[in-house]
Amino acid sequence: MGERPGLGGAAKLVADRARSIVRLEIQLALAELKHKLVALGLGIALLAVGALFVLFALTFAIAAAAAALATALSVWLALLVVGGALLLLAGALGVVGVTLLRRASPPVPAQALEEARLTAEALRNGGR
Repeated sequence: MGERPGLGGAAKLVADRARSIVRLEIQLALAELKHKLVALGLGIALLAVGALFVLFALTFAIAAAAAALATALSVWLALLVVGGALLLLAGALGVVGVTLLRRASPPVPAQALEEARLTAEALRNGGR
């Protein structure tokens, strides 16, 4: 006849199996995390290379605009016009960016803080 383990043996068996399950869950989580990190790294790298190609494409488009203007103007004047247009665009984007930064600072959730203050006050007053 097979001997059945006592309560202590059963508890040890359950604890051992629980440790094994936890160990396997940790291994699974690490494997999944590693897989996701590799995919994330690859995605970031591909986006960076794509952004670099967009930069090159914009450079060639600007050069094409200068070349197109050079058919009607002298080359130096065409380059000067394109350069001036780029400076105007950069200035306009800078002004808009600074305006947005000023509007967003300080980065404090004022409405949420006010709601929290009102809620705390209501709780202190017992809802009266």
